[in-house]
Amino acid sequence: MKRLQREALILSLIENLLKKGSWCGETHIQKSTYFLQELLRVLLGFEFILYKYGPFSFDLSDELLSMQGNDIVRLMLRRPYGPSVQPGPMGERIKSLYPKTLKKYEKEVVFVANELGGYGVGDLESIATALYVIRHRSGQKDDLHGKASYIREIKPHISSEQAISALQRQKGISDKASVLLGR
Repeated sequence: MKRLQREALILSLIENLLKKGSWCGETHIQKSTYFLQELLRVLLGFEFILYKYGPFSFDLSDELLSMQGNDIVRLMLRRPYGPSVQPGPMGERIKSLYPKTLKKYEKEVVFVANELGGYGVGDLESIATALYVIRHRSGQKDDLHGKASYIREIKPHISSEQAISALQRQKGISDKASVLLGR
């Protein structure tokens, strides 16, 4: 996917997250983009690693800075937590260049925004980490509690109850995504 196509999709994701009441800080965009790419198989081309607050892409972080520099998005300071990413003056122009791409992935973008838009940063971290664990430990024969224990190993600040809840919520989202994708 071309860079500007990808930026149009990210902008569409931001707009849809905002419609769902998301704070839409960088963490929200990181985790939502991770779900869009990894769960719904939208080939955005970002490499994600497990980082301090769950799956994170340095390339996506750079892309958001570039989008900000090109007025595609802008930061709005919102107290008490920090900046929120909003569409910028050039956003509509970028989207107008790729109507077919936006239409092609509209269901996936709306799905992710609907499923994740209402979560705060802590919940997004645990749910995205649950997806990361599922994706990267697919060969393991872990049951729910085994996967939760592994999440606790890599993220000790997430309680066992939070890890189990995150795995269950991630499974619910994955099941709905399978229906969306016809799998």
